[in-house]
Amino acid sequence: MHAQNALFNSQGLFTVHTAYYASPAPRGTIILVNGSLATTASFAQTLRYLQADFNVVMFDEPYAGLSKAHNRHERPMSKEQETRLLLDLIDHFNADHLLSFSWGGASAMLALAQNPHSIRRAVIMGFSPVINPAMREYLQTALERLSQCDRRGVAELINGTIGKHLPSLFKRFNFRHICSLDDHEYLQMASHVRQVLSQDSHCYLQDAECIDVPVLFVNGEWDEYTSADDARQFSQLIDQCEFARIAQAGHFLDAENKHAWSQTRDAVMDFLLPAERPVVNYRQQQFTQLLLGGEPEMRMELQAVN
Repeated sequence: MHAQNALFNSQGLFTVHTAYYASPAPRGTIILVNGSLATTASFAQTLRYLQADFNVVMFDEPYAGLSKAHNRHERPMSKEQETRLLLDLIDHFNADHLLSFSWGGASAMLALAQNPHSIRRAVIMGFSPVINPAMREYLQTALERLSQCDRRGVAELINGTIGKHLPSLFKRFNFRHICSLDDHEYLQMASHVRQVLSQDSHCYLQDAECIDVPVLFVNGEWDEYTSADDARQFSQLIDQCEFARIAQAGHFLDAENKHAWSQTRDAVMDFLLPAERPVVNYRQQQFTQLLLGGEPEMRMELQAVN
């Protein structure tokens, strides 16, 4: 899986490092959107099941990873600027699918609300429209430690909360990665957290009704921070949405264990390459319980809204 690496300039303000993985038999092009404090390396497990059918585009935000050296970090990047950058990348690569993880869902949802012409389907993983009590407590503690650039404190917080279901090897990698970040990366995330905490607890619902493509929301059964139940609130506003609850998985889904990886793979690929199946109206019928792939532990909750 060799990438074609390139630099891309957006808005005359930001230069980002992109990695393009060509598929041997592409059925489309999908762009991946990182979570906070993450780089393209965080999608290693996701790339494994996508590249057989899709050209895959990944990128580091201007303040992170291989993009850092090409940008001046004079002030935090706004969520609107991140959204504009994502839209520019979608247009540049003519991406027809999108997949985001965790806080990447914020700019992804804002971009989808502007209805980029090439996008046909989107997957939003580890994200919810609700800042619930568990998430609010996490964010308040994170803001204090991020503002102080408390590297060890931030790393321990992440591994003890949203990352608590990760294998020990991944926790060690997370700890080293987070402790190695530059001050501006902590301040960037602190700016985002401060903005979220100042808004209504349902702050991510406001633009969702403008989204006009099918969207799959994937959340872990054990994720108390961006819970599957909270994610279902998107069904109030998005006409075409489905939901997958990944059994025995927390916030980091396909990185946590083998069963979570296979469940997530099947949920995502079934949605991106759908077979003919009936559409269920959310307002007329309850969530349908399905067993996928013949594995008893591979259970999901799917809903389609016409």
